[in-house]
Amino acid sequence: MHSPPDSSRTLRKLWPIHDWRPQAAAPMQRLPLAAVDKALANILLPVLLGGIAGSTDTIGFLAFGGLFTAHITGNFVVLAAHIVSHHEVSAAVVLSVPVFVAVILLTRWLAARLDALGMDLLQPLLLLECLLLAGFLAMRVVNGTPVHVNAPGAIFAGMLGVAAMAVQNAVGQISLGAVSTTAMTANIARFALDVGDILVTCSRCNRNWWRNRLPQAGPIAGFVIGCGLGAASEAAFDRWALALPVALTALALATSCAPTPKTQGML
Repeated sequence: MHSPPDSSRTLRKLWPIHDWRPQAAAPMQRLPLAAVDKALANILLPVLLGGIAGSTDTIGFLAFGGLFTAHITGNFVVLAAHIVSHHEVSAAVVLSVPVFVAVILLTRWLAARLDALGMDLLQPLLLLECLLLAGFLAMRVVNGTPVHVNAPGAIFAGMLGVAAMAVQNAVGQISLGAVSTTAMTANIARFALDVGDILVTCSRCNRNWWRNRLPQAGPIAGFVIGCGLGAASEAAFDRWALALPVALTALALATSCAPTPKTQGML
């Protein structure tokens, strides 16, 4: 005698029962992104900082009545020239050197506090410089064109630019091995002396020679390019010209965060 067919088994064949219990998701395939080489970042950063100084100095000189924000001692020349020629003396020019020195001292104090907390110094100082340049840009936009150099807003704007370049000067001395990225006189003199040694001794300059001269050559190239870009930006964008050094500072900050060559970013 045959037993009746199991109807539940027949239904399972027609409509298989799936296990709807939550299961662990399969690991997502991640694509490695090429990391920025730290050695390349070390070459690019002085070039970018030189470009920031060159563009900021040029725009400040053109828009704020001859104010030097980076080559700060040039303001002594401007001040003396204004006094002798009986022209109106810009208060920003008079205040630039004391403000520059004060910001250097404050930056050194901040660096000491950050170091005591075990933090890296380069990124926080570059972020501070970027914020100061952003304030310089904002005040330039508010003041409009032409800039009345002795108006309180224009004086405050100029001091923000001076403060930003003071922070960058401290960055070069504290975090980049005493590399000057704001005033090029010492860099050009050192580079010219090195080239003179090659000519006098009739020796060849190999790859190591150029690598050792990058700390001077990088900021010089960046400064010259920055001066040209700053002048073009002032002519083309007027009150928004300072967006150029702000963008370059943001790029320098991103470059300074480059991982070591063995580290790869993940998407």
